[in-house]
Amino acid sequence: MRPALLSIAALLAMPMTASAADDPHLWLEAVEDEKALAWVREQNVDSVDELSRSGDFKRIQSRVREILDSDARIPFVGKMGEHYYNFWRDAKNPRGLWRRTSLDEYRKAEPSWEVVLDLDELAKAEGENWVWSGSNCLEPEYRKCLLNLSRGGADATVTREFDTVEKRFVEGGFSLAEAKSSVSWIDADTLFVGTDFGQGSMTDSGYPRVAKRWQRGTPLEQAETVYEGQSADVWIAALADTTPGFERQFVYRGITFYTNEVHLLRDGQLVKIDKQDSANFNLHREWLMLELREDWTVGGKTWPAGALLVTKLEDFLAGGRDFGMLFAPSERTSLAGYTPTLNHIVVNELDNVRNKLYVWTHNGKEWTREALSGLPEFGTVSVSAVDSHSTDAYWATVNDFLTPTSLYWGQLEKGPPEVLKSMPAFFDASGMTVSQNEATSADGTRVPYFLVSKEAVKLDGKNPTVLYGYGGFEVSMTPSYVASIGEAWLEKGGVYVVANIRGGGEFGPKWHQAALKANRNKAYEDFIAVAEDLIARKITATPHLGILGGSNGGLLMGNMLTMRPDLFGAIVCQVPLLDMQRYHTLLAGASWMGEYGNPDDPAEWAWLQQYSPYHNVKADVSYPRTLFTTSTRDDRVHPGHARKMVARMKEQGHDVLYYENIEGGHGGAANNEQRAFMTALAWTFFARELR
Repeated sequence: MRPALLSIAALLAMPMTASAADDPHLWLEAVEDEKALAWVREQNVDSVDELSRSGDFKRIQSRVREILDSDARIPFVGKMGEHYYNFWRDAKNPRGLWRRTSLDEYRKAEPSWEVVLDLDELAKAEGENWVWSGSNCLEPEYRKCLLNLSRGGADATVTREFDTVEKRFVEGGFSLAEAKSSVSWIDADTLFVGTDFGQGSMTDSGYPRVAKRWQRGTPLEQAETVYEGQSADVWIAALADTTPGFERQFVYRGITFYTNEVHLLRDGQLVKIDKQDSANFNLHREWLMLELREDWTVGGKTWPAGALLVTKLEDFLAGGRDFGMLFAPSERTSLAGYTPTLNHIVVNELDNVRNKLYVWTHNGKEWTREALSGLPEFGTVSVSAVDSHSTDAYWATVNDFLTPTSLYWGQLEKGPPEVLKSMPAFFDASGMTVSQNEATSADGTRVPYFLVSKEAVKLDGKNPTVLYGYGGFEVSMTPSYVASIGEAWLEKGGVYVVANIRGGGEFGPKWHQAALKANRNKAYEDFIAVAEDLIARKITATPHLGILGGSNGGLLMGNMLTMRPDLFGAIVCQVPLLDMQRYHTLLAGASWMGEYGNPDDPAEWAWLQQYSPYHNVKADVSYPRTLFTTSTRDDRVHPGHARKMVARMKEQGHDVLYYENIEGGHGGAANNEQRAFMTALAWTFFARELR
């Protein structure tokens, strides 16, 4: 659960801690300053002029737009009451329709949909560039909803109350101005709310520091304070669980990105959950679930990092520490996720980056496990509950690099699931194959990676190859069907590789923690090892090897640029972090100090500086051609990172390209047209540079 992010106005009010003498490109951090935007537009013109001249550009752009707008895509739904809701964008509705149907209707090849809100019509009527950011509806009727609308794709949203029966916004209803707000229904007339209440109400990371209880019909200024965190916290939220028969309220305090406290609100008192700060907490009906990120000795027993524990909440509050362990990690297995249904818990395991699913059931005395059957044994499988309050029904999606996504619907204990929807093939995968391989990193660690290519690929070192990596925040890179990559790259004979480097979550918390802070180099060594393995196996060679990554993966790209410029032929660096001296002062950057470290601490800056591309790029080094892309409306990773890096590299005489989408948020695009354009830029660049 993550609240929205800083407004642009709040950004421009932030203090600058570096001087122009220290950083002559500091002015580019002023996101909407006219001088900065003039510089952006100048770079954009040069990049578009070069890349759009290629015949491939228009072909890729057109084809990707067709895929994104296609009616053949699966309209994924979420159950609210008797309806199944979907948000849908296509060529006719570029901003999108919020719509609903019944399960019987959804089973049809072409369901009949009831439109609840037309976002294109709303944007036109209000003169706003609205982008859908989700809904929060009150159970069990799901009539009253809080809709989150973003301007131009930013994480910061405007929140407004909506009536799904009347299909209109509630006049005089709950409403919040643009901010990174957190809201939770308590009842039909009461909310928990965290938002920008004014000076001092936000954390250093730009998230709410104060949680309040807000009564309908009263000014926001009169909302009652429930909890106040510290400015150094990441974020604070008060939440209400409205499950019938298990209603409760609690406060979540995010101390760092990886540590938290949870307090139950009972009889006006805060009751702290006695858990490790590093453990992730969840409640479902009578059950308390804990995901461990480090070993925990409690009740005379030690539970391993990476385990999933479950016990009854009331027993735990009374001092009991009798847990059931629904997942125990091994060297090459990790917890990919879990999904409670009414009477069961489905656990999704990653075994050497391949999914296995099990159903756990409590028989009144103990937990028992059996495999979830009826799903394909290949590819990436994810499972979610249809409605965990009332049924054991579940959704499952299955896909891999070459197999289009299929959506299943099933009920636990009632036989195999049925295929509800299958996406058609959007590119010709005949003659292609996927293999899983391993490289050996500098310290001897085995690093897996997936390779997608033509079966008849020649081992002559001449294959244009794109290697993708992320390596951070315990995020696992698993196979997925990305039609745009198939269309733009694989069909043309290109090779695509995904590296499972440390810093990710492929092998649990320890795999992630191995590359934290001062050990960041382990992620970079792993990525280099995969690149070198591709070259050693003669899949490709430096002139034909490109690399791709965004956000934390953009930091990875920046470090590959500065650490091993001799190894790669081209780089696409998307929405990146690059200035690691100032990242914690920009937007949500302070929340990531648990991942990277604190540059204000001289001891930590000593090693952080080694992994700060902005400080390590040099005039006398020959670098591979690089395309940097970002978004003006990205209020998560500041566009100043990419702007300043490009300005410095051009000042040093390097030939780099830059494109900044004037809107689009952290995803880089606000609609399908922009996504197609940004995709075409990246893959046209690779086609030109790696041939």
